[in-house]
Amino acid sequence: MILPIGPALPIPSGRSATRGLAEYPAGHGFGPEILQFIGEGFRSGVLPCSDTSVYWNYTWYPSPADGDAEESVGKMRRYVLAKLRDARIPAAALDVVERGEMGDVVSSPLRFRSPLALVRGSISRGGVCVAGDALHPMTPELGQGGCAALEDGVVLARCLGEAFGAGGDRGHEGVKAALEKYAEARRWRSIQLITAAYVVGFVQQSNNAVIKFLRDRFLSGLLAKTLVAMADYDCGTL
Repeated sequence: MILPIGPALPIPSGRSATRGLAEYPAGHGFGPEILQFIGEGFRSGVLPCSDTSVYWNYTWYPSPADGDAEESVGKMRRYVLAKLRDARIPAAALDVVERGEMGDVVSSPLRFRSPLALVRGSISRGGVCVAGDALHPMTPELGQGGCAALEDGVVLARCLGEAFGAGGDRGHEGVKAALEKYAEARRWRSIQLITAAYVVGFVQQSNNAVIKFLRDRFLSGLLAKTLVAMADYDCGTL
């Protein structure tokens, strides 16, 4: 069933992503930190999940020059390794990609909701609202997609709890008012997250000479502060 609610559909970001998980039964030797490699038209990262598992990802701008890279997992792995080797990525990170299990999904186009669609769009209508990826699909640079969905849940529960609490209107109008309150509480936060994720990814991944110069000389600290600021958010209590 399609509900007549919600902002416009997500739009393509122009970037695609592939990912995998490498297993090291005897231990991988990485520290408890993410290794990130940016620029040259791609963005890649290596992140330990446990003492024996390491996650990796690679995002890039697809083009006809990629050839048949997206036809199979094997071809995609060779494509990613070639790009990373050209960028002189450390051997330990290359090893993660070489041994990582990629599954059946070769790559995924990255989509996001236009912030302008959220400014104008309907987040709630009557007794129905949207939350999670139905509200704020975003590119993955901030790592905040799932976290934002949890924030939605807390705010939604609080608004409904206030409506159903002592002296509250437990009827349809009370629920409607609670969802409208939730919608307004989450609208600007969603706009911030989507915009920040897109901008961070665009700047980090760009191989444009001007953007690379600004990024490497002036913007690297600002990007790092943005990542921290978006995660350091208090949505309140239940």
